[in-house]
Amino acid sequence: MDNITSFSPALAVLASLVGAIMILVFRKQPNIREGVSLAAGISKFLIIATMIPAVMEGRLIELRLWDVLPGLPIMFRVDAFGLLFGLIASFLWIFTTLYSIGYMRTQKEHAQTRYFFCFAIALSSTIGVAFSANLFTLFIFYEILTISTYPLVVHIETPEAMRAGRKYLLYLLTAGVFFLFSILAVYHYTGTTDFAFGGILEGKGIPENMLKLLFVTFMIGSAKAAFMPLHSWLPSAMIAPTPVSALLHAVAVVKVGVFTATRIILYVFGIDVMKETGLALAMAYVAAFTIIVASLFALTHDNLKKRLAYSTISQLSYIILGVVMLTPSGITGGMLHILNHAFMKITLFFCAGAIIVAAGKEKISEMNGIGKQMPLTMLAFTLGALGMAGTPATAGFVSKWFLLIGSVEIGQIPLLLVLLASTFLNVAYFFPVIINAFFKRPDKELSYREAPLFMLIPLILTGIFSIILGILPDEPLAMVRIAVANLMGGK
Repeated sequence: MDNITSFSPALAVLASLVGAIMILVFRKQPNIREGVSLAAGISKFLIIATMIPAVMEGRLIELRLWDVLPGLPIMFRVDAFGLLFGLIASFLWIFTTLYSIGYMRTQKEHAQTRYFFCFAIALSSTIGVAFSANLFTLFIFYEILTISTYPLVVHIETPEAMRAGRKYLLYLLTAGVFFLFSILAVYHYTGTTDFAFGGILEGKGIPENMLKLLFVTFMIGSAKAAFMPLHSWLPSAMIAPTPVSALLHAVAVVKVGVFTATRIILYVFGIDVMKETGLALAMAYVAAFTIIVASLFALTHDNLKKRLAYSTISQLSYIILGVVMLTPSGITGGMLHILNHAFMKITLFFCAGAIIVAAGKEKISEMNGIGKQMPLTMLAFTLGALGMAGTPATAGFVSKWFLLIGSVEIGQIPLLLVLLASTFLNVAYFFPVIINAFFKRPDKELSYREAPLFMLIPLILTGIFSIILGILPDEPLAMVRIAVANLMGGK
C-alpha cells in the first residue's frame, strides 16, 4: 500500500484551532465571531475532502510530527475509516454551528464566546482522533476532547449542571487512566502503538490472560462509547444546551468513543486475536445487552432529550456489535452506522431543541398537536425516527441490513433476534412522539410557530440527508468497503 506525506491532516486539525483563537479575538463582535466559527467549519471540511481521491485510490496519507520515545511518535495517518469519520464530523459541524447561532441568540444564552471557543477546540480534537496514526496520538486528542467539552456540559451553571459536569469528568478522566495503562502495556509488549490492519498484538506471544485483561482495560478506557454499565454519565449530560447534546451524540464524544473502540478491536487486537481469545463473542453479548436494556430505559422517559440519550446508548452498541462480528458484512454495517446514526440522531436532537425554543416543551406528554404548529420540525423528526427504526429507504435500514447479514454469517441467531427486537423497541419509543404530534389534539390552544431559520434549515437538511443516505448509499459504502478490504487483507 502506497503511503504519501502531506500536511493536510495537520491543517484539518489546525483549522478550528485557528478559528478558536479568532473567536476569542472577536469576542465583542458576535457577527464576526460566529462568522469565524462557520468559516472554520467549512474550511475544515474542504481540507478533509481534498484527501478523498488519494484514500479512494488505496493510499494512506501520513504526517510524522516528532518522536516522544523510540517507536512512540506523535503522528497522523489517514486511512479510509479515519477519513470517513473526519468527513462526518467536519460536515455536521457546519450544520451544528448554524443551529447554535440560532439557538444561542434566541435563548439569549450567556458566555457565548466560551461556548463557540470550546466547540472549536472539541472539533479539532475530534479530527485529531480520527487521523491519529497510533494509540499515543489518539490518547492526547481523546483527553483534550474530554476537557474541552466539560464547559459545554456545565454551560448553564446550575447546581444540577455542575453535578452532571462532575460526573462527566469522573467517568471520562477515570476511563482515561485505564486507557493510558493499556497503551503503556501495548508499548511494553510490542515496542510500538501504531495501528496495523492485522492488529498490533497479533503474533507477539502475549499470554491470553494478559490479552483479556488488556481488552477489559481498553474497553473501560473507551467509556465515551457509553456501553453499559459505563453509560450513566451520558443521560446526566443532557442538562447541556441542545446543540451540545447534538454535538455529544452525533459528532464528538460518544462517536469518538465508538470510533476509538473500533480502532482498538480491529487495529490493535485484530480479527484473529479477537476470534482466538473469545473476546469478540463476549463483547458481542455486552453490546446486545446494552441495545435491549437501553431501549427499555428509553421507553420509561417522558423527557424527550433523555429518551434520545438512551436511544443513543442503544444505537452505539449496534456499531460495536457489528465490529465484533468480525465478518465483512458485520464490520461494514458497524462502520456505516457511525455515519448513518450521526445524521439521524443530530436531526432528532435539532428537533428537540427547536421544540424547546419555539414551544418551551421538553416532555413528550406535553407535545400533543405540536405537529400542526411546527410541521417542518416534526416532519424532520419523523424522518430521523423512521431511520432509527431501520425503515426501508432510510439510512438506518442500510446499516442494519448489513448487521443482520453479519449475525447470520457468524451463526448467532440470538444476536439476530436482538437486532429484530430492538427495531420493535425503536418503534415503541419513537412513534409515540410522532403520534402525539400529529394525531392528538392539544390540551389547550397553541400559539407558537417554527423555530428561527438558523435552527430550522439545519434540521431540515440533516433530515433530508438521512433519507438520501438510505436511497444513495454507494459513495460512503465504497469508502467503508476499502476500510474493510484493508482489514481482511491485513489479517
